[in-house]
Amino acid sequence: MNHKHHQEQQVMPHFRRCAYAIGITLLGTTPQAPADNAMPIYELGTIHVAPQRQELGGMPTDQASSVLTLHEFRHFNRNTVGQALDLLPGIHVSTNSRNEQVVHVRGFDARQIPLFIDGIPVYVPYDGYIDFNRFTTADLAAIQVAKGFSSVVYGPNTLGGAINLVSRKPQQRFEGNITLGAGQGNERSTAVNVGSHQGNWYVQGGYAWIDSDGFRLSSDFTSTPTESGGLRENAYRKDEKLSLKIGLQPNATDEYALSYYQQNGEKGQPPSTDPNAARYWQWPYWDKESLYFISSTAVSEYETIKTRLYRDAYDNAVHSYTDDTYSQLRTGGRGSVGPAGKSIYNDRTTGGAVELHSARLPRQAVTLVAMRKQDEHKANNTLMLTEHFEDTLTSLGVENTIQLAQDLRLSLGLSRHELQADRVFKSSDPVPKPDAISATNAQLGLFWDLDPLHRVYASLSGNSRFPTLKDRYSLRLGSAIPNPDLQKERSLNAELGYQGSLWPLARLEAAVFMSEVTDLIQRVDDVEPGRYQMQNVGEVRIKGLELALSSNVGPRWRLGGNLTLLDRDNRSDPDTRLTGVPERKLLLHGTYTPSAPWEILLVLKNESSRWDSDTIRLSGHTTADLGLAFEPFPQLRLEARVDNLFDEDYEVSSGFPSPGRMWFFNARYEF
Repeated sequence: MNHKHHQEQQVMPHFRRCAYAIGITLLGTTPQAPADNAMPIYELGTIHVAPQRQELGGMPTDQASSVLTLHEFRHFNRNTVGQALDLLPGIHVSTNSRNEQVVHVRGFDARQIPLFIDGIPVYVPYDGYIDFNRFTTADLAAIQVAKGFSSVVYGPNTLGGAINLVSRKPQQRFEGNITLGAGQGNERSTAVNVGSHQGNWYVQGGYAWIDSDGFRLSSDFTSTPTESGGLRENAYRKDEKLSLKIGLQPNATDEYALSYYQQNGEKGQPPSTDPNAARYWQWPYWDKESLYFISSTAVSEYETIKTRLYRDAYDNAVHSYTDDTYSQLRTGGRGSVGPAGKSIYNDRTTGGAVELHSARLPRQAVTLVAMRKQDEHKANNTLMLTEHFEDTLTSLGVENTIQLAQDLRLSLGLSRHELQADRVFKSSDPVPKPDAISATNAQLGLFWDLDPLHRVYASLSGNSRFPTLKDRYSLRLGSAIPNPDLQKERSLNAELGYQGSLWPLARLEAAVFMSEVTDLIQRVDDVEPGRYQMQNVGEVRIKGLELALSSNVGPRWRLGGNLTLLDRDNRSDPDTRLTGVPERKLLLHGTYTPSAPWEILLVLKNESSRWDSDTIRLSGHTTADLGLAFEPFPQLRLEARVDNLFDEDYEVSSGFPSPGRMWFFNARYEF
């Protein structure tokens, strides 16, 4: 395959004309998305720096372009959290070598911007990552993204912000929806949500299932010894998710809810198209089981206590084979590519947080929060090499929003976090238990509502991230030296932003930002002959610009788009590339409604080139997605779409080509 390294791919002339036409139209308009006044928002699951107004959208936001709602999930046909997040500026979504959806926010990865469900952390304790492809939007009401500046309620490890999935809550006595889908690669999917609100209690249940044999590669793909083209080798996946929430509202101020989640998945991991880097892995299961309790109780006229208690279990296994027949398990050990035979991982998280919200002081809203989280990781494989690690995270924080004037608010936050290693056991290469690590973070934000339709803000936040268990103890398949004494990463994030509506149904959002990251955990080669070590040696400066525009244009058109410009500078080692994220992302979309039952949607996305390593630069690419929707009556919506309409052949990770042209059908019935 020709990767066209060190040069941009040429975009087809007619594609350029489409993008140019939409871009010129956007420059003549000033957008704002319409409010979705009937969103089934689960208020207990939302997190904001301070109480917000509703006028700027259907759900309050702390920053520009930081919220997605059920309306966007459905309109743009985004079935996974990663696909939905890709709609926002500042966010880059790709698929890594393990066939996982990965997300970067302003250059920070998922370890530095952790994922939460209703304010509860859900990242895997061992490495801090999560596969965003494993989380569907079927049972969500909204996604909140905090970029840099975030509430202290999130707790530790929000070096660059946080992503919070807000679940659904029924609004009617009986409501629900059923979605059925099919697509190329023998994909089949279904999702069912049913809810009931009975005044002082409610129940919400959901089930989602998807099964796919894989994805089709572009017809321009050139075959290699490990990939013949057509349907991508070993790219199958199957996922199912069950969710159940039971809530009690005994009065106008109090609410108590118990949620249960069960996710079961399995997948193949496509081998690299480079035979020298090919791994033949399969994941027979990737399961998660969760139990969450969230409550809010008014204890006085001015004070409310909110609690979050949770238990998460992450179980997964990877099988490593000798070749593409996937019939014989590997038996190699240190220094070989991939794990030996079968590797089994069992991670557990138990934790809770208590928040005290007070409005007792005049013109102030104060939040005190205390959090404790215990993480456990166990692993074993066919070589009987085992490991068992346990950590405890604690956090104390205070947040105060002061109403300086009627339209001017100042938000102040201070937090203290500590990471304590409770158990460190490794049957090979034993390492000592490290001392506790602590971090103190502070932030401030100033929000000025010029009038009900215009807001400007400025924020400054100092954040941190503790090293993961993998950062400290992993042998990296025999090529690394553990470093139990790794320290925290630090960041200083600054942002200036604007949110405005220049006329009805139009929205403009803009932000400029800069982050100074120090003590970044990076790889240091040849600490011992042929072995590297993770150390706190990195210093990175990130600067960027985000713009988002959308507007109705006449009775039949709605146009919008967003632009991200990102500049990352490796100040500690200019000769080492910062990888995985392009410097430019442009997303344009247009919706045309020729008549009431019909809707046509076009989404264009262009990303510039990106470095995949110090020597490999992947070319930029442009894709187009086209969708057609038909509503024979208000409760039923039929959709057909084609992704990557022009069958672009591109990679966002070297050796792992992205899907070519793919078609999908979808039907949703509301009741």
